[in-house]
Amino acid sequence: MCRHLAYLGPPASLRSVLIDPPHGLYRQAWAPRRQRHGTVNADGFGVGWYAPGDPDPARYRRAVPIWGDESFADVARVTSAGALLAAVRCATAGTDPGIAAVAPYASGSWLFSHNGVLDGWPAAAAGLAGTLPAGALLGLEARVDSALLWALVRQRLELGLGAADALADTVTGLRAAGAGGRFNFLLTDGRVIAATAAGDTLFYRRRDDAVVVASEPGDNDPGWAEVPDDSVVTATTGQVTVTPLTPAGVSAAADVADQNTDNGRISLR
Repeated sequence: MCRHLAYLGPPASLRSVLIDPPHGLYRQAWAPRRQRHGTVNADGFGVGWYAPGDPDPARYRRAVPIWGDESFADVARVTSAGALLAAVRCATAGTDPGIAAVAPYASGSWLFSHNGVLDGWPAAAAGLAGTLPAGALLGLEARVDSALLWALVRQRLELGLGAADALADTVTGLRAAGAGGRFNFLLTDGRVIAATAAGDTLFYRRRDDAVVVASEPGDNDPGWAEVPDDSVVTATTGQVTVTPLTPAGVSAAADVADQNTDNGRISLR
């Protein structure tokens, strides 16, 4: 379900990152090479990017296939950014259509995407309601599993966890609560990329002072590394770190999220 990509590096046009690669995200909308679930990602697309001097990203999202937007190629040709996150959507059954359901989701400086599915949606949402502040389910941007999972990640970011720890703790917490699914998350604030490989493919490549983390390689050039399943990635232009989803560091960091109902939040753990 879905394909996504994040880029950090020297300013580059959106077209050069998303459209020009021979097997890039644009082509992955209809001809993915590594997608294990679903075959066409035609339920919408979105791009978020950071303008110089502005910590809050701009977003361009549509509820149509990326190839069906006659304006996007022109916008992408003349828009450059040193950081971006983009996704093409294959919708989970029972989720809302429309722009609000399309990644990337945003909060402050953060952009987020989910490649996967929460098993049992929407009934599974009821079992997770107590893990969020009162009324949070009613305030979801869209009635879609990815929006609920983003709310869980955002909760941890607000409690002070770093990007990779917030993603890893969400995945391990979901599993501990008995929630099944595929939880490949992608998160950036324009300075660092964090991602999980939890049920679907994930790759990265760092070269020429740039790093890309993506569901699958956009070309056949050397340098792409596949991330093992049940791993979390932290990537900057200078370094990429891959660790298990449940290293000692993540377990220790998760203690930050173990808040009681006085905060209006309950940990999944």
